[in-house]
This record gives sequence, structure tokens and C-alpha cells, in this order.
Amino acid sequence: MSTRIRRVVVVGNGVAGLTAADSLRASGFDGELTVVGDEPHAAYSRPALSKALLLDGGGAAHELPPATHGATELLGVRARGLDLERRLVTLGDGTELPYDRLVIATGARARRLSGLPEEHTLRGLDDALALRDRLAASPSVVVAGGGPLGMEIASACLVAGCEVTLVSQGVPLIGHLGPYLAGVFGEAARERGLTVVETGAARVERGAGGVRVVLDDGAVVEAELLVSAAGDVPNTEWLAGTGLAAGGVVRVGARGLARPGVAAVGDLAAFPTPYGPRRVPLWNSAIEQAKVAAAALVRGDGAPPLRFQPYFWTEQFGLSLKAVGYLPVDGEPEHLEPGLMRWSRAGVAVALNHRIPIPRLRRAAA
Repeated sequence: MSTRIRRVVVVGNGVAGLTAADSLRASGFDGELTVVGDEPHAAYSRPALSKALLLDGGGAAHELPPATHGATELLGVRARGLDLERRLVTLGDGTELPYDRLVIATGARARRLSGLPEEHTLRGLDDALALRDRLAASPSVVVAGGGPLGMEIASACLVAGCEVTLVSQGVPLIGHLGPYLAGVFGEAARERGLTVVETGAARVERGAGGVRVVLDDGAVVEAELLVSAAGDVPNTEWLAGTGLAAGGVVRVGARGLARPGVAAVGDLAAFPTPYGPRRVPLWNSAIEQAKVAAAALVRGDGAPPLRFQPYFWTEQFGLSLKAVGYLPVDGEPEHLEPGLMRWSRAGVAVALNHRIPIPRLRRAAA
């Protein structure tokens, strides 16, 4: 390893930033390491927020083992600017952090549908704790968004005893999973009492006792609580003027580098896939990207490129799904055994309500 790499700054303390810091150490970097995070919390499991944390009222399901990378952690602080020529990260309080290598891992934030304080989102730990507190009173809820997050939130709200309406642009989950799996989950959701309203567009207004969602045909859905799950927005504003964030994402090569000495990983990074450069905002995607990019920062072209196979899981409405491969999928699956199915042409394998080890799922998808 080159002795010129004395200081590395990791901006972002989610799983991508945490994994990058750990992987830098594993790759041999023993210099000054600084991790910047805009949340005051240690890194945690974001997927658990819409699953176990809401369902069981707390516990430690979202907690990760303590970090072992030995970095200086600056938490509750935002990065506000980057000077590539001077190799400086500027923080919100004006502090400047010099670096020899940089990891950009600032992730994404929830996309909001309005500026109303009655609109809740679920992106961070504080969001989940606030939502859990609101659900304790079993309010009527409208969830805006028919993707996996919206459906998981709707499922948790039903378990909390709420009357729940899901407003979705088209059939829930169809754009994420495909028609067959979306049908399975849609049927389970309705059986458990979820009201599904499909619309092309909607707007959010303040209502007399909460919020109103006005659909494209003029119909109105009212509830005491609105939770929107309408996608995310990459946190790239602090990169303005650098040329790194064209189109609102940071494009990287096969080793996770946006330019020499600068890596971008996690939800804001678009990396090469069989379908072109793409963001893949999944838990395992962030981890695998970070491992590859950290090695590339230390070892250069001697580090292996990313060889990525997506892994996705969800729990909702009494169903558990684990999938390997690029979703969505069309058509009917091949049923290999109870709970294990495959779309061989798409290279996708799914375990539905069945404990199948991930390596076996990967082999089935191959």
C-alpha cells in the first residue's frame, strides 16, 4: 500500500459508510480515518425499521455490532461542500477535513409529497420511533406508495390495530416484483384488511381531522395519519459544482470509483449492471459496493471489480419473501419444491415462507 494514503474521509455513516470503513482497515489502511454522519446515532439496520422495530415495539432488531474500524466519528454533522482540487470536505459548521482518499456514502432521503407536518416518512431511526409512537393510539392511516416500503408500513399499521388505506400508482408491488408475486402479496394484504386504492396521481392536503389524499379522479381518501413511501432522493446537493452528481446520482465504474481517489457507494451510486448504470438501493448492494470500493482505494486496479447479484427480502401481511436476482419478473415461475420457485430466463430465485439458505438461493438463480 502506498504510504501517501495518510488520511481517508468517509462521508456517511449508514451501512455503506460503515462497511467502507471496516473494509479499508481489512485492506491494509492503517492511517487516519474519519467518518462523518448526519444522524447522531451509530450505524444501524435500516431494513429493520419498517419490519421488526414497528411490529415488536422496539427491541434491538435494528442494532448492529459496535464498529471496530477505530475511526474518528463525527456524528450529527452534515457535509455541505466538497473541493476536489484541494481535497477538502467542508462540514456544516465550517470545519474542513483534508483527505487523501474519499468515500461518498451520504445515501438518500425520503421523497415527500407535501410540506405538511402531518405527512410522515420512514427513512431513519427517529422516523421509525416517531411513527411507532403515533401508531400506539391506533389512528386511521393512509399510506401513499405501493412499493415494498409502503406495503411493509401498511402491514405494520394493521398489526397495530389501525384502519389502513394504501394509495398506489397502479397495482402495489407490480413494478418491484412483477405480476405473479404482486398478486400473491396483494391477496394476502386484502385478506388481512388492507384497503387498496389505485390511482394515476394524487395530491396531499390538510384535512379537518388529519390529511386528505385527492386522487386523479377527484375522489378523496381521508385519515388521521399519512405515511408517504414514494421513493427516495439521493443526497447529492453537497456535491454541487464538483461534476460528480450529474442527473442527481453519482456514476461509478466497476470498482466503485467516481474518479481516482474518490469512491461513491450506497443509495446515491449508479454502478454498471447488465441493464446499464443503475442505482440498486438494497442493503446487500450497499455492502458489496463498499467492500469493492474500499479495496480499490487502497489497491487500485489490483482490486477485483464488483460482481453483484441482488438480494432482496421483505416481510408483510404474514408472508416472508427472499429473492436473488434482478426484479421484477414476468410470467409464471417454475416451482422447484414447496416454497422455492425460479424464473430461469431472468436468473431469479425466490423463497416464499420457507427458510432456504442464501447460497442455495443463489445456486437456484444461476
